[in-house]
Amino acid sequence: MPIPVSPPAAERQLLRDTVRSRIRDAIIDGTLEPGERLHDDELIAWLQVSRTPIREALGDLVRAGLVEMAPNRYTKVATPKAEEAVEAVQTLGVLFAGAVRLAVPNLTAEVTRDIVRAIDVCLDDLAREDGPALNAHAVALFSTYVEHCGNPALVKVCSDVTDGLAYKLRVPNIVQVLHWDSMAQSFVALRRATEAGDPIAAESAAAELHALPGPHPLP
Repeated sequence: MPIPVSPPAAERQLLRDTVRSRIRDAIIDGTLEPGERLHDDELIAWLQVSRTPIREALGDLVRAGLVEMAPNRYTKVATPKAEEAVEAVQTLGVLFAGAVRLAVPNLTAEVTRDIVRAIDVCLDDLAREDGPALNAHAVALFSTYVEHCGNPALVKVCSDVTDGLAYKLRVPNIVQVLHWDSMAQSFVALRRATEAGDPIAAESAAAELHALPGPHPLP
């Protein structure tokens, strides 16, 4: 009899995506804590799927930086390291600053208002020195710019790497690691440039926020 190849492959891929999303969400929201061991049998019992999509999903999460794996030794939730935080924030800056420059000319008045409100939330996080809240809110803010950048390739790259890079910023001393004192000024500059529809100034403010070197004249 003919062997149906495509439908099961598509179904397995969908299952892999679902499993990856559920494990990812559990890591991001703290249900699965840094350093926690991930055992296949426990994941099978939780997710009610076979071992294959779980291993495939874990492989994806290793590449994303959310899971660490040593063959025949352990699979565990990644533990953010302070020495990797600056590299992570700069990498996000390279991506996000470009997305900002592409997006600003395309923003509708409604989206611009949403962005302004999101920046104000980030400023409140800064005032309270709430690193975890700023991490989450800043990622949401810049994801809005990415969503409206009009470049599918950049959207795909950001989708693939943002979670893992942002996760690396979950270190206890993030206030000391980042240029906390100057970030409020950069957020204000980003807000002004976005409202003015100035992509170059907005890109510069986003770069300054992410510790990228070089002059960043404020608008």
